[in-house]
Amino acid sequence: MIECAEICTLEDEDKLCYSRTDVKKMGEGMLPLERQKKILDLLGVKKVLKIPELTDELDVSVDTLRRDLNLLTSQGKIEKIYGGVKLVQSKFGESSMDERMVKHLEEKEKIARKCSEFINDGDCIYLDSGSTTYQIAKYIKQKKKLTVVTNSIPVVNELMNSEVEMVMIGGKIRRDERSVIAYEYLFNFHELNIRKAFICCSGITIEKGISDYNLEEAITRKKIIELASEVYVAADSTKFGKDVTIVIAPLDRIDAIVTDPGAEAGLIQKFKKLRTSLVIADS
Repeated sequence: MIECAEICTLEDEDKLCYSRTDVKKMGEGMLPLERQKKILDLLGVKKVLKIPELTDELDVSVDTLRRDLNLLTSQGKIEKIYGGVKLVQSKFGESSMDERMVKHLEEKEKIARKCSEFINDGDCIYLDSGSTTYQIAKYIKQKKKLTVVTNSIPVVNELMNSEVEMVMIGGKIRRDERSVIAYEYLFNFHELNIRKAFICCSGITIEKGISDYNLEEAITRKKIIELASEVYVAADSTKFGKDVTIVIAPLDRIDAIVTDPGAEAGLIQKFKKLRTSLVIADS
């Protein structure tokens, strides 16, 4: 008889358990180096993989996979995240969308709930492409006569079966980001009547404002900020103190930054002297 048990295979903070069976797996016959190379190859394609995906792909037990992952982690080649693993990325450059969708998820959900409080029935809003603004879409489905303008394919998919009216910006598809990059000659931004814009970014400093890695995404955000009556930046606290490749806008163009309780107390004091409000999403 096959006995099943629940075992925890990641560190305590991962808080994730997996099922295992005592069935002999085909992948057990592979050399550990072969399995580990295949894990790295798979992560090179998909960037982030969940544990069940890896056990199925490699056809190994959870115990065997755990040993491989622990070794790759100790070698600094992969990193364990909530729900799975990812390749260790350079400290420079933009993380993948798959990675950002699962990283700091609890904080992003708090930020999204707080942002939804600023959205009223009858509003016309802009939801930027990004993992945090995507979360906002989950909390606005019951709003009445709401119009959402977006360049985010995940946002469109999330709202597809709701009563929310949607306008998709036209342009070139950026596959890695699941977004649409719009150009003036392809899309007439000035026909949009946006009441509130919810923007993502990769860096925030008091001196330079908000910034991002991709020039084309930054151009779209600049246009939306010019048009919107109110501009909110949805960003987790890890974005503060970073000044990355492309400046999007100074802080005096931003009405509020909505972030999580991880923001430093000293930073909160500094924002009290600025036009831009710092809103802490604490629930």
